[in-house]
Amino acid sequence: MIQTLTITIVIEGSLCLVYSIWQKKPIRPILLTSLLGNIITQSLLWVALTLFFHHYLATLLISETLIWLIEAMLYHGLKWNHLSMGDAIFLSLITNLSSFGFGWYLPI
Repeated sequence: MIQTLTITIVIEGSLCLVYSIWQKKPIRPILLTSLLGNIITQSLLWVALTLFFHHYLATLLISETLIWLIEAMLYHGLKWNHLSMGDAIFLSLITNLSSFGFGWYLPI
């Protein structure tokens, strides 16, 4: 779990950094939100995958959808990020699709 969490944090943190610079948004709060969100959601993902391992793909799909929405709500809900709901949904989507896509091919 620590290995996948680290990879996720690096991938999503890098994308948050690029997004923050590109959109002129506050870097530190968005990076901290990404870190907090990933610690929470990765923990929940591993619990779900452990509990429902017989239904791995369905659990993964449902969990990843919920993760995208939870992280979007965090990005938007924490006002110091200065992200509209649309911006938060977009940022969460690109970060989660990227880390999911990258992670899909890792032999972990």
